[in-house]
Amino acid sequence: MARALELARKGIYSTHPNPRVGCVIVRDGQIVGEGWHARAGEPHAEVHALRQAGDKAKGATAYVTLEPCSHHGRTPPCADALVDAGVARVVAAMQDPNPDVAGRGLLRLMNAGISVQCGVLEDEARALNKGFLKRMIKGLPYVTVKLAMSLDGRTAMASGESQWITGPAARGAVQRLRAQSSVVLTGADTVLADKARLTVRPDELGLNAELTGLAMTRPPLRVLIDGRLRVPLDAPFFQAGHALVVTCAAASARERYHDEGHDMLALAGSGGHVDLRKLLIELAARGVNDVLIEAGPRLAGAFTRLGMVDEFQIFVAGKFLGSSARPLLDLPLAQMSEAFELKITDIRAVGDDWRVIATPKLPPGV
Repeated sequence: MARALELARKGIYSTHPNPRVGCVIVRDGQIVGEGWHARAGEPHAEVHALRQAGDKAKGATAYVTLEPCSHHGRTPPCADALVDAGVARVVAAMQDPNPDVAGRGLLRLMNAGISVQCGVLEDEARALNKGFLKRMIKGLPYVTVKLAMSLDGRTAMASGESQWITGPAARGAVQRLRAQSSVVLTGADTVLADKARLTVRPDELGLNAELTGLAMTRPPLRVLIDGRLRVPLDAPFFQAGHALVVTCAAASARERYHDEGHDMLALAGSGGHVDLRKLLIELAARGVNDVLIEAGPRLAGAFTRLGMVDEFQIFVAGKFLGSSARPLLDLPLAQMSEAFELKITDIRAVGDDWRVIATPKLPPGV
């Protein structure tokens, strides 16, 4: 199963909106077939592994990181393929939360007389597909906020100047975060201040040729929250390719953006701001598993205050920007009891900088 998970990770840049899945087929203690899912619409991991195993699949054990599908989507059911190949046993890391599957794949195998085991390295399998699981279970994408700051917790000078706080290694890590995401989301302030494009740059990914190619065939959708349509269409962000603009403005501007190759979504909330929760629900409905937010303190703070952030990835540079520089998040808290608590899950060096990964602490029962 550990090898199947290793194979599944190869799809981390390319399987959207499908989950990342790997499969290993073993007979008489030897691996006879391996496979992983690369892109939506292409064969699933089990099919690749069965093709490699050929006749050796008969009587073998298949290890797969997610319950084999049982429904006809873009490809035929993998459960049927395993039955037809004559495997004797299937070991799945976890059940598929997709309502179209949800135990039916395992039941199909058992009804065909195949021995089934589920729950092997389940935590690792769930971590690999956090976005897919959250979308299937809660109808929301997994939201990561990426932040870069100095040791004194500042993200930009008072003038807005922010390039570059961190070094090349950290910027490469951010490029890989973008490439793994279904959506990269930002706000008008960031685009205007930094002339940001928010694209994936292949020369900075630090991946081998195969994974770089996969990443570039499925770039993330770039989403701009611009409630008052302040960013001009000749800005670098729009010149870098297709984008979705989310606004409070009237739909009368839609045609102008469409003519330039972009889409517009009007989601007016209270106080003249975009309704952020409705935006995440809409993105999930469009098949978005993972959202990476790269925005200034106001927008990142707004998502945080609303409790819609699943994970923070904070890159820390060994420098001070001073007391007049801009803060990490706009969180107007007055008392220590209001402090926003985090659970730090990982800290490690990234070049000359450090990356802190943290998740919000939730009250009991939530």
